[in-house]
Amino acid sequence: MLVLHQECCSNLVSTDLSLAAADIIRLYSCRFKIECTFREMKQVTPAFGYRFWSKSMPKLNRFLRKEEVCQLEAVTNEQDQQRIQKTIQAIEAFVMCQCMAMGLLQLITLQFSGRTSGLFFRYLRTPSHAVASEASVAAYLRKSIFHLFNQNPYLSITK
Repeated sequence: MLVLHQECCSNLVSTDLSLAAADIIRLYSCRFKIECTFREMKQVTPAFGYRFWSKSMPKLNRFLRKEEVCQLEAVTNEQDQQRIQKTIQAIEAFVMCQCMAMGLLQLITLQFSGRTSGLFFRYLRTPSHAVASEASVAAYLRKSIFHLFNQNPYLSITK
């Protein structure tokens, strides 16, 4: 599909032939937000830095031909299948915890950016320099988290 917008031309491609043109444009508009979120999750929180593995899990081939069977489907031992399933659940839980950590960082960033303006070195991609980035807040927390706990001994987490 060819999109013309203010003298700019873009080719948008979709494998779903049932989508209307407006739906394809709407879905493409979400792509930038998704890619930025993945980049931040990878760089700020180690969301994809998991190290879970099982001896039962075969080495996976990333590039399968059409006639090849996925190596996971070739595992027939029930105990090995259960171990692989538990490994996958651990990976999903780890990534979910990192998603929650990113959300908390975003909330903290939006709530408290104005209070500590001199401490931040990187800003969100917005016209305003009033809101710091998640990376700046994460760096600040890494540097000062124990000092903050020491200042607030009544908190449950501090106790």
